[in-house]
Order: sequence, then structure tokens, then C-alpha cells
Amino acid sequence: MEITTKQILKILYVLSWIIFVGVCVEAGGFIFNTFFTLVINNVDAKHFWPGIDFSSLYRYDPGYFFAETLSMIIVAVMRALIFYLIIKVLHDKKLNMAQPFNSEVGRFIFALSYLSLGTGLFSWWGVKYAGWLSTKGVTMPDIQNMRLGGADVWLFMGVVLFVIAQIFKRGIEIQRENELTI
Repeated sequence: MEITTKQILKILYVLSWIIFVGVCVEAGGFIFNTFFTLVINNVDAKHFWPGIDFSSLYRYDPGYFFAETLSMIIVAVMRALIFYLIIKVLHDKKLNMAQPFNSEVGRFIFALSYLSLGTGLFSWWGVKYAGWLSTKGVTMPDIQNMRLGGADVWLFMGVVLFVIAQIFKRGIEIQRENELTI
């Protein structure tokens, strides 16, 4: 029994939807809980998200609380955008195996590389900021629980995708040159 590319793409489409819904819930939860804590009930900083107790940070300074949660929100939204783009390219069937070097796929890979680089930079910033707050005596939750871990992996993936995007860009140029000579 051989699994075809079409079947793999269908499986990836379903998995992408599942992950997309999860990261959207996470991003929405971070946005809602930040707003709720800052505007309605600051006691909820203790129960910000499973595994995340920001009560010490909120007591230290609500502005610092907002800055840290903003980095978490940006990272979560960027991850959601990555999976949105994956779903969109799979749903719109922009992956043409007969002519893989097309401008849609090139833009898709460039967008993924920029979002991955941005996710890595904001994750790194959030981790450094949390470390700086810890030096000020603020009890901070674990970086993994704040969903900021892996900045180096995101940066690495962004660079790799950027290189692949450049290769695709050159492939598109060669394909257009060949089409013009025929």
C-alpha cells in the first residue's frame, strides 16, 4: 500500500486545522486574560493560564505585566498566522506538483520565513524580558508554560525557510525564462 502525495496533503490539511484551532484558542485566551486582568479583575493574574501565575509580576508593575503578556500574544498570533497560511495554501490547492515553482508558493514560503523569524525574535525578547524581571526579584513562571521557549528553533527555521524561498525565487525566474524561449 503506497501513500500518495495527495493523501499526505489531506492529512496535513486536517492536522493544520487542528493545530490552527489550538493556537487560536491560546492566542485568544492570552488576549482575553490580559484585558480581563488589566481592566476588570487583577486578582486573575494568579490564574492567567494553566501553569502561569503572573500575580507577582502584576503586583510589581502592571506595565511590565502588559509588556510580557504582549510578547506572548504576538508570538501566539504569529504562530496562528503561520498555520492560517498553511491551511490557505492547502485549501486553495496552490501547490501544483506539475509546476512547483510558481509565484504563489514563492510568496507563501517568504511569508512563512518572515513569520518564523518574527516569532523567534519576539520569543527571544520575551525570554530575555522575563529573565530581566527575575533579576528584579519578580517570581516568573516557566518559559515553556508562557509558550516562549524555542526562540532559537524559530530563528533557525526562519533562516532555512528564507534560503528555500530564495531558491524558489530563482526557480521561478528560470521557469519564466524557459517559458519565454519556447
